[in-house]
Amino acid sequence: MLPAFYQSCSDMLSKWEKMVCTEGYSELDVWPYLVDLTRDVISRSAFGSSFEEGKRIFQLLGDQLVLRIKLIQIVYIPGWRHIKESLREMIKRREKAIKAREESNEDLLDILVESNIREMEAKNMGMSIEDVIEECKLFYFAGQETTSVLLVWTMVLLARYADWQSKAREEVLHVLGDSKPDVDGLNRLKVVTMILYEVLRLYPSATELGRSVPEEIKLGNLLLPAGTEVSVPILLIHHDKDLWGDDAREFKPERFAEGVSKATKSQVTFLPFGWGPRICIGQNFAMMEAKMAVAMILQHFWFELSPSYAHTPCSMVTLRPQHGAQIILHKLGCN
Repeated sequence: MLPAFYQSCSDMLSKWEKMVCTEGYSELDVWPYLVDLTRDVISRSAFGSSFEEGKRIFQLLGDQLVLRIKLIQIVYIPGWRHIKESLREMIKRREKAIKAREESNEDLLDILVESNIREMEAKNMGMSIEDVIEECKLFYFAGQETTSVLLVWTMVLLARYADWQSKAREEVLHVLGDSKPDVDGLNRLKVVTMILYEVLRLYPSATELGRSVPEEIKLGNLLLPAGTEVSVPILLIHHDKDLWGDDAREFKPERFAEGVSKATKSQVTFLPFGWGPRICIGQNFAMMEAKMAVAMILQHFWFELSPSYAHTPCSMVTLRPQHGAQIILHKLGCN
């Protein structure tokens, strides 16, 4: 997946380079660029040679989900039906190509479809086209929503806390120099990892986690019948002073200097990707993509908050900036 990360990041940074090339700096809202970046990455990773078609589908899916959240009643939303039809056609084409032993794309869709075909041939059991469509939607949420939100709040906080931006850049330049990031180098970025964890703590993509109780169970003094819907308030847990200390609402990446287990007073209190057997399947994907993007941004720019920036986190599918993220980008080496 690393080539997809690198190519998409390079494309975004090229756009930013053009904006700052004249005066050495430029003010822009980075939020839509980061959304496009993560859509590009998941589209390349999930659909490979069908990248552009996948990107259009994911864009429609994201736009329609926001509309659905905004609507109080169930009404017809133009474009919703087109998403499933487009995905269905793409999946059928891929199935046909695989069965005909045509070239493999080695993307997520290829792996999913090929695995499903083998399962059907061996055990006559597998997923329907509808099931595969739902898995494609899961690609989107796991790979796009989480990472775009993580990246935008990382840029906002590093713009606000210049000392941590400097520490992160110093580490990136020491470990990677101006070279293309590789897996080994990204895994050695301890300061960047600490920063990403702290951003995920303060601004988790999902503010709560919903679960259904499969069978009757006792929780403390409560008896929960089977089928009870339970909500875990991730945002409140991440900001709880009893769990994280009196500085729980402050940006302090150093709390993760010895890893997640030593950062808090209790074991299950850091839940940006959920917990247990149903932990987000995109966790490693999101973290590696975020490290790549942050490292490449820091290799090329330093940045600060624009006076026009208004800090208004808003829970709309994910915890996103309601009025965007206005940042002033400066090209490194320009005064």
